[in-house]
Amino acid sequence: MEYSDLGIIILAAGKGTRMRSSKAKVLHKVAGKSMLVHVIESAVKLARDNIVVVVGHQAAQVKDEAARFFSVNFVVQEQLLGTADAVKVALPGLNPGVETVLVLCGDVPLIQSKTLEDFVNNHKESSAGLSVLATELDDPFGYGRIILDEQGKLVCIREEADADEHEKKIRRVNAGIYCFDKRLLTSIIDEIRPENNQAEYYLTDTVEIAKNRHKKIAVITMDDPDQVMGVNTLEELAKAEGLIGRLHR
Repeated sequence: MEYSDLGIIILAAGKGTRMRSSKAKVLHKVAGKSMLVHVIESAVKLARDNIVVVVGHQAAQVKDEAARFFSVNFVVQEQLLGTADAVKVALPGLNPGVETVLVLCGDVPLIQSKTLEDFVNNHKESSAGLSVLATELDDPFGYGRIILDEQGKLVCIREEADADEHEKKIRRVNAGIYCFDKRLLTSIIDEIRPENNQAEYYLTDTVEIAKNRHKKIAVITMDDPDQVMGVNTLEELAKAEGLIGRLHR
């Protein structure tokens, strides 16, 4: 399903140092296609003419790879200052008619268009200002934890590097995929500060800012964690290769 008011930002600027390779992370291949191409394949079914890919490390090679298959827009993140900075750089590249912004990561090659469609529909139907896609993992190490209050409402997303021992035991994690009301996103992106152990601008900080503004925040938990597996190592790349056969686009 295509949405006329949807813009999609794909984050593909990172180096991927844990891959132990000189190649940009999103250019590594799963089932013969780069991870970035897999993500764009799912994205174009929702917003064919309104996709912005944020490039940075090896920008020319990443652009060339995507442009071989798709007509998408590119913006360059000159300094790799974090996910919120990448989104801020991308926002001016979206069409003026965009009302909803879907943010994806270029290193999540198994994500399916139907999952994204369901996520966007849930976001729209709930009239949320911000929706976060989550899943549950037996081993949540490395992922941002979904912190809920007593009423089951999202309080914040705590990154691994900033989580305390109690928070690290939480199995519900952030999948790194978000849906925003564009006006809300545009108004809060400048409020994010790099006040964390990584000294980066985290997109996850939009949760606390939106909460303080009393905006509705939705957490949508999916039951297939394989689809949102981020690939950060060669071992995870091999795992994705093994899993992709059971997922049909």
